[in-house]
Amino acid sequence: MTTTVNQLLNSKPNTLFSIEPQMTVYDAITMMNEKKVGALPVIKDNVLMGIISERDYTRKVILNNLSSKQTKVSDIMTDSVKTVKPNQTVDECLVIMSTNHIRHLPVVDDNDKPISVLSVMDVVKNIIVEKEFIIEQLEHYITDTA
Repeated sequence: MTTTVNQLLNSKPNTLFSIEPQMTVYDAITMMNEKKVGALPVIKDNVLMGIISERDYTRKVILNNLSSKQTKVSDIMTDSVKTVKPNQTVDECLVIMSTNHIRHLPVVDDNDKPISVLSVMDVVKNIIVEKEFIIEQLEHYITDTA
């Protein structure tokens, strides 16, 4: 039972919150707070330009004593973004996230248009559900054959 990204997306509310590169970091942090997300894809004209996270804010704005109201998202965003396609598996997502030490993974369609973002919590919750299902199936098997 290997869940695909598409199956995972179909099982959760899927609103893509994003920000444009010319917006301020303050705008990004405000939106993250309002939407209760830890990162936003940076999108311009339906093209994924990068991603900005709370981690980018703390490491690139706070620690460098920059003004969040004057600094542009494009100045601190991570522009080398790892992405996944809907047909990839949740296990593949976990490998990408752990290998690259990232907590948010944009999902893009076959034309590289951003369609969603997976968080590490989305992935971990799904893996837990899969493992619980396998355990339940094994318990039923043991009970039925005993």
